[in-house]
Amino acid sequence: MFYLAHISDVHLSPLPKPSLFELSGKRLTGYLNWQKKRKSQMATNVLETLIDALNKTKPDHLVISGDLVNLALDKEFEQAQRWLLSLGQPQDISLTFGNHDAYVRGALPKACILFKPWITGDVPQKSAFPFPYMRIREDVAIIAASSAIATPPFQASGYFGKMQAQTLPHFLNEAAQRNLFRVVMIHHPPFPKATSWHKKLRDTKRFLNVIKHHGCELILHGHTHLPTLKYIEGPTKKIPIVGVPSASQAFGDKKPPAGFNLFSIEHLQNQWHCELQRYSIINPQNEIVCTETINL
Repeated sequence: MFYLAHISDVHLSPLPKPSLFELSGKRLTGYLNWQKKRKSQMATNVLETLIDALNKTKPDHLVISGDLVNLALDKEFEQAQRWLLSLGQPQDISLTFGNHDAYVRGALPKACILFKPWITGDVPQKSAFPFPYMRIREDVAIIAASSAIATPPFQASGYFGKMQAQTLPHFLNEAAQRNLFRVVMIHHPPFPKATSWHKKLRDTKRFLNVIKHHGCELILHGHTHLPTLKYIEGPTKKIPIVGVPSASQAFGDKKPPAGFNLFSIEHLQNQWHCELQRYSIINPQNEIVCTETINL
């Protein structure tokens, strides 16, 4: 049995104080939104409680599907790096980026450098942009794509480009030939009408076309802060797409409170079996319990 934990949309707090130089363009509107709204929604104590509960399940690997930070400030990246190091060894944690990690132009290249240990595949790539990458852990292939791009103010869309669409099939095919359970991770939800137009994955069809022809066993995403489950058609069977709430969301807001997903993956009688357990905060005291179990 292989246990895979999934969290997303960490939005680490407290937010470091930005300089006047940093508060230009999109960061200004984002900072005002943080002070007015998100500051009360994203709580450090919630995240700490969530991680404590997650650690008690003793997962074999943790995947984080983006939005570590809020405004992609240099100090935020440094804070996020320290936080990741506190969770465990980089080889046990796989990361992809979200729109907040690429909040302004120039942020994503910095993130790729600073978080390199968490976004390096088993076969390191020479490219400064290492996505997609693949890590094989026991009988599970963890494949991370990136939809993170800088966007104008009041937009949070994602992009899955042609280069990634050309590379992803190679990893999917290699993992299939090795009879591995293939998990594909991306920040933006890769299915139609998942979000409003200004938050959607622009190239949903391109991503789904790759999956339709080459297949995988499980797709994970974040971005919506919702515990969703959708299915799409694969080459031979339907493929589950699973979302998760924000890892820092306080109890009592419009969005569901913080939670994490735990997948139990096992190969029995020439067939893969995957069970999803959803863990969620259930009260203002930040008590976390398993609220749902689903056979995927």
